[in-house]
Parts: sequence; C-alpha cells; structure tokens
Amino acid sequence: MTAWTHLIRFVALEDGNVYLGQLVDTTRDVGLDSVNSVEIKAFIIIGDVFTGTVAESIRTVAKEAGMAIPTEIEVFAKPRTTLTGPYPAPVTIPKCAQDGTSDYEAELCIVIGKTGRDIPEDQALDHVLGYTAANDVSARTLQLATKQWCFGKGLDNSCPIGPVLVSKAALKKPGSLGIKAIYNNQTVQDSNTSNMIFSVQQQIASLSRGTTLEAGTIILTGTPAGIGFFRKPRVTLEDGGRIDVYIDQIGTLVNQVKFESC
Repeated sequence: MTAWTHLIRFVALEDGNVYLGQLVDTTRDVGLDSVNSVEIKAFIIIGDVFTGTVAESIRTVAKEAGMAIPTEIEVFAKPRTTLTGPYPAPVTIPKCAQDGTSDYEAELCIVIGKTGRDIPEDQALDHVLGYTAANDVSARTLQLATKQWCFGKGLDNSCPIGPVLVSKAALKKPGSLGIKAIYNNQTVQDSNTSNMIFSVQQQIASLSRGTTLEAGTIILTGTPAGIGFFRKPRVTLEDGGRIDVYIDQIGTLVNQVKFESC
C-alpha cells in the first residue's frame, strides 16, 4: 500500500502496543464496531504523527440563534487539552460546567497536512491531510458569560475527534456530507455540510490570512441546527449519557458523558 485512505490509531491485541493503521475494510463504521466489540483489522503504517493547534469557525448556529448571517468567519482557539478520542474515551464535564447547560455540536473536522499561509481558495484542498468527525462540547453558561468563547469551549476532554481520518483522496466532496448528532438514541441534529455558510476552501483561505496553518492544525467547521441550548425543551448532556456524531463516508464518533466528582 503506497498511501493510506482511512487512518486510525489503535491498540493491537497481538502485543498491546499503539499503532497508526489503515483500515482493512473501509466500508465499516469503525466507531460503531468499536462500541459493539466487532473485530477491527488494520494495516500498520509507519509515518509521522502531526501535532497542532485547534480552531473553529461557526456556520448555521448563527441562523438558529437568530443572528445575522456573518460575512466574516467567527473564530476562536481551543487548547490541545480539549482533545480526546472516541469510545471508550469519555467526554468529561467538570464541576464548573455541571449546571445543566453542557451541550453537543456535531462538526466536520479538517486536519491540515501541508503547512501554508495566505492560501488561495483554489489551492486550499491541496493543504488538507484528511477529514474526521468532531464534537465541540460547550459549557453554555461559561461560553455566554463573556464575549470571547474560548473558556466555555476550552475545557479538558471537551473536544473528541475520530474515529478515523479519511484522506482527501478518498473523500473528494467535503461539502456534501450528511451529518448527525444522536443523543441517547435520539437524533438531535440532522443536516448536510452543503448548508455551511463558508465552504471548507473558504475557511482554510480565511484562517490562513497572515497566519501560518501548520501541518497538524485541526479546524472544526461549525455545527448545524439542533444544538441542545436552542431546543424546546432544552437538551443537556448528563452524566452517563451517550452522544454520537455521524458523518457520511467517515462513520460514527461515539462518547459517553462523565461528570467529574471533584
């Protein structure tokens, strides 16, 4: 195999070591297979592990919240400590956010593979390594207490991503993917990335203006309508709940919610 298309990080049953691997059967939903204890096979890949910063831009939440459609991407940074993995890794809710306003946000996640700055839209996809699913768990009380959203969206283990990174060669149309959030078996978000206000190319071009996007940078592209804060009655992430993010051609990111005791 000369190039991977569906990249996972896994613990091998044979020796207990952690590897990067290419899924053998790319038609499987590896996230659900992991939860259901279905055997998952992968080829071991030898390669670099990228690290980077996390950023996010907003799309249809602006419409749902009754705000004007933005002409500029609203962006904020997220610390690396927000990142966590798919099941069995949990989403943890600290004491400061256990107030009934912890929320989910299903999002398409871009991983940058080629460092660049001032990237033109027509060259933006050349800088993409691949795509995965993400859940931008947000503490709404903390988020809305200030004009800057970084703290309410920057809590530890509040941004799971995964379970597989699909290469741009295998996922050629990131702007036409069905995306869902499913909380405790109820579909709470159901949309398509075609509804994004700013396309993947526009987001990369905008975020790279005067700013270097390093290889390994993670961009969350925004969430569709249906977040818990605006639902009637309001929906909130509770201890022991299960939150899934499903994206066409990627699969399902599954996490349980765990309230921290101290």
